[in-house]
Amino acid sequence: MKPLVLIVDDEQGILTTLSHVLEDEGFRTVTTRSGEEALQLYRKRRPAVVFLDIWLPDRDGLETLKTLREMDPDAAVIMISGHGTAPTAVTSIKMGAYDYLEKPLAYNKVLEALNGALAARKTRAGGEAAAHLELGKGKEAPRQYLPPPGLALLQVTDTPQRTIRESTVIYGLGLHSGSQTGMAMQPLPPNSGIHFLTLPKGIQIPAHLDSVAETEYATTLSREGESIRTVEHLLSALHALGITNLLVKVHGEIPVLDGSALSFCERLKEVGIEDQSAPRREVVIDRRYEVTGDGEKSLAIEPAGAFSVSYRLHYPPPLGEQFYDFTLSPGAFEKEIAPARTFGFMRDLPMMNELGLGSGGRLDNCILVGEDGVINTELRFPDEFVRHKILDVIGDFYLLGYPVRGKVTANLTGHKDNIKLQRLILGASA
Repeated sequence: MKPLVLIVDDEQGILTTLSHVLEDEGFRTVTTRSGEEALQLYRKRRPAVVFLDIWLPDRDGLETLKTLREMDPDAAVIMISGHGTAPTAVTSIKMGAYDYLEKPLAYNKVLEALNGALAARKTRAGGEAAAHLELGKGKEAPRQYLPPPGLALLQVTDTPQRTIRESTVIYGLGLHSGSQTGMAMQPLPPNSGIHFLTLPKGIQIPAHLDSVAETEYATTLSREGESIRTVEHLLSALHALGITNLLVKVHGEIPVLDGSALSFCERLKEVGIEDQSAPRREVVIDRRYEVTGDGEKSLAIEPAGAFSVSYRLHYPPPLGEQFYDFTLSPGAFEKEIAPARTFGFMRDLPMMNELGLGSGGRLDNCILVGEDGVINTELRFPDEFVRHKILDVIGDFYLLGYPVRGKVTANLTGHKDNIKLQRLILGASA
């Protein structure tokens, strides 16, 4: 009888197809979409080879690989991914994976890797399978997540903290990197905050003002040489939906999806948003704070009963001037702001190329504006441009580390100004 093969992937189509291919070759297979369940299956069924996806909703493939190798140093693991990178491949091999295959999986490559892994395991084990495998005592100890630095303006509210009910994975293209990327979102306990975890290195980056490194065309967070680009659309959805505790595992850049925050809202609601047994704290603005720039550029925030944004946008023709006033609530955000997509100008493309940005811009994930108007899509709103600017403000202001209560008034401003004003608030109230 052929050996047993464990297939671990979050895509049901991959599980079904790969299982059928291997069973046609006489192998037995067992499948799961969960890294945690994969460890349990390995302990109970002792498969000869594991096909393991990098992106899993509950624990990523590299974490699972590490634990498998601790359980069984001879574990024969073949990593698979359609959204990986060369550094990820190198890291997985260094961690003990036998091979790394890119999706779509080629029939001959799968069988070649499988047979090679079986031969390598047989050699390491001296021709015999290990007689006994030990998983260890319970689950891996949870990581420590510290909330971001506090503010004198923090107030405890009657609203509960929130996280998501279950883990999920989102795939997509990075707007500025142009690379395929994946993102896993996992719940965190109360008083954790929002945190990013870079793959494959595992560097933790708090979603906080202190982590901001760049604001050119998008907001980038960095720490210890690792960066996460384009965080503002996801943070805007989290701010609007009141999600205060979340772990986001990602490589390099948050997927742009359709260029708006709508898909993030839909996925978060699909997996479920869960109230937690702890009251949330909010940054309650106590006075007027303002920053100014060239010409009419200005950004201010002042006390108010809720978070709201009044934004005036003014570009040369064909865009012209737009104004929108918005008060944040989950329902209003999903209807009025979340669908508004990011936009760019044909005239800026040479500069963006020089900066290495915009490589992932496609006809379906941004609004492209030429000399005579929008050239690639129908607008979702006549004033979609100013609505997207408000979306960015909502996302950037979540980098204070907590939901915000105050009225923002913006004239012709961008990410750099959003961060500058928050640093003024943080410095004045620390």
